[in-house]
Amino acid sequence: MQYIMTFVWSLLLISMLNYVVSSVMNVPFEFMTGVIVSVAFSVIVLLIAAVIPNDPVEHADHH
Repeated sequence: MQYIMTFVWSLLLISMLNYVVSSVMNVPFEFMTGVIVSVAFSVIVLLIAAVIPNDPVEHADHH
């Protein structure tokens, strides 16, 4: 479920960004470009999430 929702949010946000930028630059909107970029972005986000440790940080006592 985590992977699916990451892709869905990535698809929505990247497609919106693609639409706005293509409209501002006066170029045709291409949906497949947004899909390809969102897949790549989802993979990068999931790799970063896998690399970051999930353990709590232990604080050293300074007296």
